[in-house]
Parts: sequence; structure tokens; C-alpha cells
Amino acid sequence: MQTDDTTTEVRAGMAFDVPRLEAWLALHVEGFSGPLTVRQFRGGQSNPTYLLATPARRYVLRRKPPGQLLASAHAVDREYRVLTALRAHSTVPVARTWALCTDDAVIGSWFYVMDHVDGRVFWDGTLPELPREARRDYYDAALAALASLHRVDPAAAGLEDYGRASGYLPRQIERWAKQYHADEAAGRVESMDRLIEWLPRHLPAVEPPPAIVHGDYRLDNVMFDPAAPRVLAILDWELSTLGDPLADFAYYLMSWRMPALSKTGLAGCDFAALGIPTEAEHVATYCRLTGRESLPDLDFYVAFCMYRLAGIFHGIRGRVLRGTAVSARAREYAANVEAIAGLAWEQARKASAGGRGG
Repeated sequence: MQTDDTTTEVRAGMAFDVPRLEAWLALHVEGFSGPLTVRQFRGGQSNPTYLLATPARRYVLRRKPPGQLLASAHAVDREYRVLTALRAHSTVPVARTWALCTDDAVIGSWFYVMDHVDGRVFWDGTLPELPREARRDYYDAALAALASLHRVDPAAAGLEDYGRASGYLPRQIERWAKQYHADEAAGRVESMDRLIEWLPRHLPAVEPPPAIVHGDYRLDNVMFDPAAPRVLAILDWELSTLGDPLADFAYYLMSWRMPALSKTGLAGCDFAALGIPTEAEHVATYCRLTGRESLPDLDFYVAFCMYRLAGIFHGIRGRVLRGTAVSARAREYAANVEAIAGLAWEQARKASAGGRGG
């Protein structure tokens, strides 16, 4: 089987009984025929992700990691549900799903199987692989895919109960605070403690109508056509729910305010020289695509999103210390908790000073 640098041999502690999986696939995936070869994707710091190859076609398997897990985390069943619904009831670009397994006896944890999408992922936000004149088109395509998600009617897609219809921000602040406090092994971070107190006291006055939100939308979670600025699939739906679409957009937008660190960041870039939209241009485009006049409280939303990212990295640090981290970059993510939390606190101070953005 031909492979590239996106996959590796299955990592230690992440292997499973391949013949048992092959037998399950033959029963539950229409048209499946072995023999089966398994490799592991290098990404997927939360849910281990595998490439399943047969002589006829390729699939992707996403599973809960083995070992002790925090409650409500690694919800592969929710990923399966939202992907299946969006594929059937919208034009949002997602991979076709095939089957969900909730029997731990098959590979040791819950998993689902979907089509492998043969596309291109960009890990560097400056898009050095592309000519300058093409880069804006790729960013615009990624933004259009996100806007298409936010325009989906949850009820029409059968997802009206995919989350609570209101109170998204308070719940998310509390959720990540609880996970932060529950993960004692990962330690305490001063800026996180400040944000946990500041954010609930500075919520936006108006809550937008609920939308389906991805929860982790960024450039490297988008699969593009190999030869054109067209999104083939949005990846990694573990944090998706019903929620505030402005928080979802701000999570994507925060790259413009972040240095590289362990996440693609664009702060300090010469956008004109690179041919990449500025933050203001991207905000204006999103408003046009979603029918909004402006985005008040943008600084609050970015602070909240950086707080969430710090919470995600804090959780990865805990998994590193417990020995259940699944990404080769997990230690690098874990090392940046303080830096991301510090950036979040800077955004909070900016919001408090009256810089609303948007």
C-alpha cells in the first residue's frame, strides 16, 4: 500500500485486533471486502484516527482512545450523528459515514467508519505551498464552508436536539472550567483561573439564534480538493453541538491574533505580501455570507475561544501525564497551555478596555 507522511505505523498502545475489526466491517459496512491494512494518522490528538485500506477502497476509522477518559469527552457517537445528518440534509462538505460501533469488544473502544477523502490539508497558515495569487481563494473557500454550516436549519437536519437551544457560552465556560479543575494532574494556570472568573461576568448582552457549530474549526481541519480552492470535507467534529455561531467563527478567526506556537497562527504576518485576507476583510466576508451587519463583542468571543483552546491543551497535558495522549505533537501542545491562556487574558483585557472589534 502506498502511504505518505500523513500516516504512520499504528503507535504503541493504539493497536487492536485487525481480523476482528475486518469481520465487523464485513457485517456492517455495505460493499466491504478485505483484506484490510491499517495505519494511523499522525494527527488526531484527541480521538485516534486510522486509515483502513482494502484492495478496492479506503476508509477512515475514528475511535475513543483507550484508557481512563474524562466524562463527556471523545464523543465519537456525536461525530457520527452530525456527519450523517449533514451529509443527508445540507450542502456542508463532510465525508460519508458508514457505521458506528458502541461495542468495546471489537477494538477496545467505540468507533465509527467513514469514507476516506482524497484531499489536501494545509498545516501552515501562510500557505507556502500555494502561489500568492491563489491563497485568498483558499481562505475564502474555508470561510464559505463554515458559513454554510451556520446557515443550516438544525430542525431541518434532524439535529434540533443536538444541544441546548440557548445558554451556549455560560455552559461552555462552565464545562471547560470543570474539566480544567477535574484534571489535577495537569496543574493550575494563573491566567485560566482569572478567565474562569472574568468570562461569566462579561457575557454579550444578545445571544444569536442557535446554529450547528463545529467547535474546532480551523484551516488544518479542512480538506481541500488537491488541485482547486474547493473544500471537500470538514474534519474532526468531536466538539460540535448546537451553539453560538459567533463563537464558532471567532475560534477560526483567532488565528489572526495568535503567533504560530503549536497552532497555525498569523499574528504579525504581512497579509498583503502573502495574499491572505486580513482579519477585518474576513469579518466583513463572514458578515456578508451570514447576513450580519457587524460582529459586536468580537474581542470577548476571541478571549472565550482562546480560553477553550487553552482548556483543550490543558486536557492534552493531562493525557500526556496519564500516558493516554495519541498525537506525536501532544507534548508540544501541552507545553503551550500557559502561552495560550496568557493570550486569552490579553483579549479579555482588551474587551474590558472597550475594544469590541467587528
